[in-house]
Amino acid sequence: MVQDMGVKFEWVGSGCALSSPNPELRLSNVPQGTAFLKVTMTDLDVPTFNHGGGTVAYDGSGVVPAGALKAYSGPCPPSGSHTYEFRVVALDAQKEFILGKGTAAKRYP
Repeated sequence: MVQDMGVKFEWVGSGCALSSPNPELRLSNVPQGTAFLKVTMTDLDVPTFNHGGGTVAYDGSGVVPAGALKAYSGPCPPSGSHTYEFRVVALDAQKEFILGKGTAAKRYP
C-alpha cells in the first residue's frame, strides 16, 4: 500500500524564477524504508511545460533542501499568476517500489 505524505513549501522571491533553485520542501509521514525521493513540479495552468525536478537520496530529515533538484526550472508565468504543484514520490533503495506519495500546490507569484 502506498502511504500518503504531507508536503509543504514556501516560494522565495517574485517575478520570473526559471533559473532559481527549488524551494525547500518539508515532508511529513515519510514511509519507513524510503531511500530516495523523486520530485517533479508542474504548472497546473500550463501542464505541458516541463519544470523538471530530480531524484535525491533521502536522509531521514523530512526536508528536500533548497537547490537540491538539479533538473529544476522555477516558476515563470507568462502573465498574471499560475498554480504550481510539487509531487513527491518516496522510493525504496532499488528505486523499484513506490512507498509513498504527496503533493502541494500554490500560486506564484
